[in-house]
Amino acid sequence: MTSTTTTTTTRPADGSPAPGIPGTRARMLTGDRPTGRLHLGHLVGSIDNRVRLQHRYATFLIIADVHMLTTKNARADIEQVAANARTMVLDQLAAGIDPEVATFYLQTAIPEVNDLAVLFQNLVTVPRLQRVPSLKDMVRAAGTTEMPFGLLGYPVLQAADILCVKGGVVPVGKDNHAHVEVAREIARRFNHLYGEVFPVPATVESEVTTLIGTDGKAKMSKSLDNAIYLSDDAATVRRKVARMYTDPARVRADVPGAVEGNPVFDFHRAFNDDLGEVADLEERYRRGQVGDVEVKTALAAALNRHLEPMRDRRAQFGGRPGLVDEIIVDGTERTRAIVCDVVAEVRSAMGITGSYTRLRRGAERSRRRQE
Repeated sequence: MTSTTTTTTTRPADGSPAPGIPGTRARMLTGDRPTGRLHLGHLVGSIDNRVRLQHRYATFLIIADVHMLTTKNARADIEQVAANARTMVLDQLAAGIDPEVATFYLQTAIPEVNDLAVLFQNLVTVPRLQRVPSLKDMVRAAGTTEMPFGLLGYPVLQAADILCVKGGVVPVGKDNHAHVEVAREIARRFNHLYGEVFPVPATVESEVTTLIGTDGKAKMSKSLDNAIYLSDDAATVRRKVARMYTDPARVRADVPGAVEGNPVFDFHRAFNDDLGEVADLEERYRRGQVGDVEVKTALAAALNRHLEPMRDRRAQFGGRPGLVDEIIVDGTERTRAIVCDVVAEVRSAMGITGSYTRLRRGAERSRRRQE
């Protein structure tokens, strides 16, 4: 699959050094909540970008289990985090993420990020957060009528995630642009108040930002059971494609059909590497000269060609027990060391460290006088 990326930023997103990180490549931060397997929608919406950009930027991939708690916080959900994290990381390794150049880390294992989020809360207003459009969608998706405080503050914690490693680049789908804009505003506000500490993160958007589900009704989603997963085997892909929604007005193969807005052809254009085949199928479909079975059979074959190298890499990384756990733990420890340094720099810039230092020195002088 080929696509281009569009960079929208006030700073060059070319891998050049970020402010406050002399001599290093700009850092890229992105990730997912550990709620289950990744699917083709994740692939075109974010993972393909990560694979393309991982060698250009110092790449950090967050396993966002704190963010998961905003909509999934039952004990049973939390108990699944470790298993889901393994699955999610394995999906990305299979898709082409190189663990030698990209760093995976578990959000809850770095509590210092929460300290940074608390400090950032004072740099943004409630009305500003209420204007983030995707938050209301997340409330509806969670099946609740009221917004918990954690969900309202989701963009602030996300800003802390990005800036705790001084992230200068964030690959996003269209749903997350508003979240990253909050992070940009917080970075600018902090730098204005306390000095130049953070880069203002740029966004890099995927050309295909959303993918319709196999039911043709909504974007691909685990919860809607309309997804083709990166871990699906060839037979499962064929079975799911055979059930895909097409043109509802086309009752026979000899009836001209619409290819625009037809999920099967949307998938062909996104994943079929045989462009001549796609053009031929589209032309014959419009003329009523090809049936849905042939179109879907070609799509299933194209998808399996696309997924087959991923299956090989999945077998490679999944074949050694404990390897994925090592990748996550090693990455988490490296990231925490970076975050601790950044939080210390933030506290120093704000003068927070100096307040306690003066009190401690006063206490030490008092103790010496009493000796």
